Amino acid sequence: ANMILLTHNMMVSPMKEASKSVPLKIEAEEVQELEKEFNLDFLVNIIDRLDWAGFLEAAAILNQQGLPSSTEEIDKTNEESMRKLHHALMEVDVVTGALVCTETGRRFPIAGGIPNMLLNQDEL
Repeated sequence: ANMILLTHNMMVSPMKEASKSVPLKIEAEEVQELEKEFNLDFLVNIIDRLDWAGFLEAAAILNQQGLPSSTEEIDKTNEESMRKLHHALMEVDVVTGALVCTETGRRFPIAGGIPNMLLNQDEL
């Protein structure tokens, strides 16, 4: 399993006090880059489903620079820029670290690329 930015972008805090529209903050300890097959059609179709601001924030934490500041700026016909987007979304894997609920401060550890989002009994 991989904790890639595409996966991160679809996640929300399970904390009942937290709004479901606020992205989880990434605290990365170990990050690896894994080559994955480039699929332009998939990328084009997923762009509008992303929380772009949340993606850019997470990408910056993981030192992924030079991404368009809005989805309107994406040139879907420019293969080089689409490959850069593919790399940031699909190939940067947080192996160890944590996801943090920005509203409650609750940390969810990431081990082996898998975030543990289970709540304690008193948090249910």
